[in-house]
Amino acid sequence: MDKLETINPQQISVLFFTFMTGSSIINIPAPLIGKAESGAWLSLLISGSIGMMLLGCMLYLHARFPNASYVEYSRKLIGSWPTIIISILPLSCMLHMLTAIVLDIALFMKSSMLRETPSYAFTSLIYTVAALTVRAGLEVMARMFTIIVIFIVIFVSAVLLLAMENYNPEFLVPVMPQGLKPVLNGAFFSYGFPYAEVFLFTMLLQFVRKPSGSGLNRNMLLSLLMNILTLCISTVCTIMLFGPLAGIKKYSLYELARTVDVQEIITRIESVIGMSLIAGSYMKATITLYVLCLFVAHLLKLKDYRTIVMPIALIAFLNTLVGFKSDMQWVEIVSIVHPLWVTFAYSAPLLLVTVVAFIRYRAK
Repeated sequence: MDKLETINPQQISVLFFTFMTGSSIINIPAPLIGKAESGAWLSLLISGSIGMMLLGCMLYLHARFPNASYVEYSRKLIGSWPTIIISILPLSCMLHMLTAIVLDIALFMKSSMLRETPSYAFTSLIYTVAALTVRAGLEVMARMFTIIVIFIVIFVSAVLLLAMENYNPEFLVPVMPQGLKPVLNGAFFSYGFPYAEVFLFTMLLQFVRKPSGSGLNRNMLLSLLMNILTLCISTVCTIMLFGPLAGIKKYSLYELARTVDVQEIITRIESVIGMSLIAGSYMKATITLYVLCLFVAHLLKLKDYRTIVMPIALIAFLNTLVGFKSDMQWVEIVSIVHPLWVTFAYSAPLLLVTVVAFIRYRAK
């Protein structure tokens, strides 16, 4: 397996922040508020804490096996065949994730901008660009995504600040009008998307340059904290603007941008948020496709993951065409099925391998 590509801790943390925040900053607030109401930010704190625990497991395993991916150290710890067996669910879940991320771009474009354009016109372009980016390699992705994510953060921050005059803080109370149950329901939703998905970076930590890897733990933790803070701020701003209606706005941050009107000079800036959603989803889809190809290559012991990038992208594209029948089915999968799926596909295998590693090294 070719491991000549290397990135520094700052670059992996930018990729991590990009992956965790890219599409979630647009897609998380509305459904989360619909479940947890004004306590949605508490749900993010709970699910974010679970994400930190999973990140701690990843960093512990990386410290034990700094030059190995999840597949490689799983083989060492539990054996080759058990690794292959427990890898079936992660592979299927990654394919589902990749399909869902790209499909979400098409659904957004069809519902807000280009209503008459067929979905495959968007998904085919995204898959093509993502596949070409993956073939370019991790170093290119790290450099390019750093620039894109800076612009996204600037755009989103500007929109949230420009909408400040429309905020109504009274909508934030009471914090838990229906008790704790809706908050926990929201935490379950936001745990599945995006915090359980930190698992994918078990395949990427091996590429961090070892002489400069001492700051890896700090940078990864800081990225996750920034992600939690960013999602909390966008969710709170959405609640303060729309109040009880916040939970029914499908792309709430996009709708928030539509309310910005500064002296009839700065208007109609929702297109900036639309571009941010497309760019963020593209970056997350690219990282997911890269990890999926790398995962398959390591399982099959291929010399170069690039040989399977185009076939896997084609499979995901075809799945996009036939995998979802309606928007309602899509909402049900993301809200109910996805959190359960990632629990068994990502969290459970990661915890299992961590426990085995801890017991083995404790015994020594």
